[in-house]
Amino acid sequence: MRLLVTGGAGFIGSNFVHHVVAHTDHDVVVLDKLTYAGNRDSLAGLPADRVEFVEGDIADAALVDGLFARTDAVVHYAAESHNDNSLHDPRPFLDTNIIGTYTLLEAARRHDRRFHHISTDEVYGDLELDDPERFTEQTPYNPSSPYSSTKAGSDLLVRAWVRSFGVRATLSNCSNNYGPFQHVEKFIPRQITNVIRGIRPKLYGAGENVRDWIHADDHSSAVLTILEKGVIGETYLIGADGEKNNKDVVELILELMGEPSDAYDHVTDRAGHDLRYAIDSTKLRTELGWEPAYRDFRSGLSATIEWYRANEAWWAPSKDSTEAFYAGKGQ
Repeated sequence: MRLLVTGGAGFIGSNFVHHVVAHTDHDVVVLDKLTYAGNRDSLAGLPADRVEFVEGDIADAALVDGLFARTDAVVHYAAESHNDNSLHDPRPFLDTNIIGTYTLLEAARRHDRRFHHISTDEVYGDLELDDPERFTEQTPYNPSSPYSSTKAGSDLLVRAWVRSFGVRATLSNCSNNYGPFQHVEKFIPRQITNVIRGIRPKLYGAGENVRDWIHADDHSSAVLTILEKGVIGETYLIGADGEKNNKDVVELILELMGEPSDAYDHVTDRAGHDLRYAIDSTKLRTELGWEPAYRDFRSGLSATIEWYRANEAWWAPSKDSTEAFYAGKGQ
């Protein structure tokens, strides 16, 4: 197949493109707006005869229509995705996550293309720290930020276009990703690059908030499995049983990087900071036969640290401005 991958120069999108090239015979057309979170260098080294890059906006209907006309299936990663940014300026999240997804769905309807929509576990809100439950495909939506609410809205658009217009779409909601090519504004790469630069890591509040971590390559393999085997109209939750609180993650980063485990600073907590995310991926595993390869968070995190150490030229250009932004907020 020839796949159209929106947001394919972003973090999880670029990891998916690398995964597709390594594990299939598919060709890829990447559509990316190259906002601050998109980076052409994340696609460096991929074969030019299999990966084509197009710079553009998913809300550009004419551009999108032309790309749909010459591709067989679409994997939709493109999104405004950082909670802190959504609290600072919600409007881009509406433009990309709602209008952009609508534009893609209309093109999928016109061209009858297979469509897979990437979403987040944050649409479900959060769980109490001592709650034994995890999110499932039946969990009611309860988003708490402009980011998660616009992602919830995009999910509902996809479901409506399946039911109303017969668009051949599937959806997936994934837990927090880590791995190569992640922007330094995000929690794990921010702490890793701080240590590399000799800056003390920063921890929101008490650091008790829990995230369910999954390596980006496992997310990619799950999406490819859903694209190939998923039932049209169905939603699949993607997770690797990686629940860790933020304090433990920071301390593990410091340990793996040869620093004292308490060498970090507590900073002002994020507004409306969700307490805990936890994914139950039973449906994906039992119905489609998917399993994660990275079952040990410690080893996956160690490999991620080594990638950032070896690729300072990739992340350095955005590091200073990111830290200046957070310093202005006391974080």
